[in-house]
Amino acid sequence: QVQLVESGGGLVQAGGSLRLSCVANGNIFRFNNMGWYRQAPGKERLLVARMTSGGGTDYADSVKGRFTISRDNAKKTVYLQMNGLKPEDTAVYYCRLTPGDYWGQGTQVTVSS
Repeated sequence: QVQLVESGGGLVQAGGSLRLSCVANGNIFRFNNMGWYRQAPGKERLLVARMTSGGGTDYADSVKGRFTISRDNAKKTVYLQMNGLKPEDTAVYYCRLTPGDYWGQGTQVTVSS
């Protein structure tokens, strides 16, 4: 069984930065793909960024150049550094691990204008 625990969300002004963390509790991490998704009120959950076990990355067009995903296999942690935040980045951010399709409980990010 794998559990994902996110942290690092909060309230920030437009232009500010936050770093989200997701710790994977369980026996697997190094060979898994990790991703960050977000869901705004009344909208579907969408991919923000993902990283393969080999280090390959993929970003949503809306966050390219502002957000960076990284991982520390020794700590079983994946990070999302978010810079230049905009009000439209406001959402609940979820961590996801595949294969197995595990999700964290989410962390709220609110960006004020």
